[in-house]
Amino acid sequence: MVTFSLERTAPLPLDEAWRRLTAWQRHGDSVPLTRVTVATPGPTRRGTVIVARTGAGPLAFDDRMEVTVWEPPGEDSPGRCRLDKRGRLVGGWAEFEVRPGPGGRTWVVWREELRVRLLPSAFDGVLGRAGRYVFGRTVNQLLRRP
Repeated sequence: MVTFSLERTAPLPLDEAWRRLTAWQRHGDSVPLTRVTVATPGPTRRGTVIVARTGAGPLAFDDRMEVTVWEPPGEDSPGRCRLDKRGRLVGGWAEFEVRPGPGGRTWVVWREELRVRLLPSAFDGVLGRAGRYVFGRTVNQLLRRP
């Protein structure tokens, strides 16, 4: 199990940063062989289920997540979302916050606890670096593209 966090600022209003970060289907755009779908009817709320399917054919697996905290930002108040990972292979949680940042920017904090079943703890360092890279790239792309 690994835990890591990322911090970013973006020249966006809070609500726009939130909208981009919660465009669930776009989360797979920066991860090869990954497609993200929302398994429950919208709009997103507590209880919404999101599935990230990664791989091809028989080598694919689902990262099933449920929204357990859904607090969209107000005009000048922070927002927070937490997803609990409930897949057979991938466990843990991911959460992010958007808050007012310096110079009218939005400050984003992304935290993640990641467990891959069957992966020995000797691989935690590699898993942490890979997670930071993949999720950092995903957050960057989501914040840059409308």
